[in-house]
Amino acid sequence: MKTGGIAGIDSSQIQAMMAQLKAAASRPQVAVPDAAGLGVAGVAGTPTETPAAKVNFSDALKAQLDAVNGSMVEAGAKGNAFTRGDDSVSLSDVMISMQKASINFQASIQVRNKLVSAYHDIMNMQV
Repeated sequence: MKTGGIAGIDSSQIQAMMAQLKAAASRPQVAVPDAAGLGVAGVAGTPTETPAAKVNFSDALKAQLDAVNGSMVEAGAKGNAFTRGDDSVSLSDVMISMQKASINFQASIQVRNKLVSAYHDIMNMQV
């Protein structure tokens, strides 16, 4: 769908991008070889792999909620600066930051809805 020459992003494209980001985040990190160019067990050119760090779910959720809050605070600050007549803030900057905050907030709402749905599914399971 095109509106005014700008292509809209539908939910399938967003889901595809999210899947790519999750796949990239789950790949193990490859360490840079040491100064002599030696990797594991002294074999030249073999990169050493470090195990992926374990992430606590509550810490990840809190960090994401803090990021959403930060984007909303930033959008509010830019909006206030623009309404005060600050020349360093343009209308496009304000609108972009507000849209980013809105998208972040909507994504967190969707995550919450999925978590509540999963909780209800688990609670309704027969034991």
